[in-house]
Amino acid sequence: MDKALVNKILITLGFLLIFRVLAYVPTPGVDVEVVKQLFQNYEALGLYNMFSGNAAERLSIISLGIMPYITAAIIMELLGATFPELGKLKKERDGMQKYMQIVRYMTVGIAFVQSIGVAIGLNSLTGDSGRSAIMLDMNKFVALATVSMTAGTMILLWIGEQITQRGVGNGTSLIIFGGIVAGIPSAIGGTISLVNSSEMNFLVLLAIVAIMLVTVAAIIYIELAERRVPVSYSRKVMIESQNKRVMNYIPIKINLSGVIPPIFASAILMFPATLLQASENEYVRFARDLLSPDGYAFNVVTFVLVIFFAYFYASIVFNPKDIAENLKRQGGFIPGVRPGQHSSEYLSEIASRLTFWGAIYLAIISTLPWALVKSMGVPFYFGGTAVLIVVQVALDTMRKIEAQIYMSRYQTLSAIGL
Repeated sequence: MDKALVNKILITLGFLLIFRVLAYVPTPGVDVEVVKQLFQNYEALGLYNMFSGNAAERLSIISLGIMPYITAAIIMELLGATFPELGKLKKERDGMQKYMQIVRYMTVGIAFVQSIGVAIGLNSLTGDSGRSAIMLDMNKFVALATVSMTAGTMILLWIGEQITQRGVGNGTSLIIFGGIVAGIPSAIGGTISLVNSSEMNFLVLLAIVAIMLVTVAAIIYIELAERRVPVSYSRKVMIESQNKRVMNYIPIKINLSGVIPPIFASAILMFPATLLQASENEYVRFARDLLSPDGYAFNVVTFVLVIFFAYFYASIVFNPKDIAENLKRQGGFIPGVRPGQHSSEYLSEIASRLTFWGAIYLAIISTLPWALVKSMGVPFYFGGTAVLIVVQVALDTMRKIEAQIYMSRYQTLSAIGL
């Protein structure tokens, strides 16, 4: 394996290790045992804990996870779609830097608000023995918690950017991936304990394993599936490019939006949940129960949001007009379709049909496994969203490693010849 690729993999693993170490650094002034009791009493907090890599139950400085950044990215994407001038920033090099700077500032604001909400909510939290979750003066604790948790989120954002720039794969996705994978051993251990104590039937365990395998197989099959639109080039272009590889098709994936829709949907639903859990107000408790990840309302809303974000993000990552213009500029055309506007409409129609099925697939994968395992009385960490994120991020990272290997081979061949 190429030394540069090995270094990138080691850099990625090193930053993920830092992420895991930070998950064990508690926020100053918190009684961690009392917070753990809260997570044991409210299983609905498990989804939030899973995305943070079990940092939330320790109230670590990174307990907010990367979700404030994702929420800020969602808001900016929506604003970019609403205001064209803001959307154009992403297409320019200097503009993209300004765009990302705005996202960072927005992340700080969201993390600041969330950390204050969590700190104030912990004031009314007591353990089974009546012990308070806060061991400091309330005002001092709010200040310390706000600064440390906001700083923790920004450190995670920095780690994600470093992985993307210097490592392999998308840093933000790998942080979420690492958080979910970190909880798998304890989840497996808990399930085995349920079987050993006869609280779960062994046949139910086999059924769960079967559901997981079918889900993983379906995700891999759909993620690798694509519609290849044939492309022809003029004789002049083929002669000029005889020593170069000219792609004779346009690949359009069934799932154009990737893992983004379920992550966005989870971020949207988890944002208010972090501010509601510790309150004992009657109306707040009703809203909290409504947003419980193991409830029907939560999963129905997730289904709808995943479909919405699948269409929304697909429209951003796949621009048929630009593809048609580039194709025409390169002397290529789709057989039977006139270049220019007609090609754009043809590609748009294909992408729209594929996105429909891709959105349905994402929504079903995100909610159906939950419905199946709920009927078996299994903890929700076997839900489809976690499996979907893990498999998609793993596939994407493998593709990027493979691309790095091929690039290294081509560079070697160009340097030494055949």
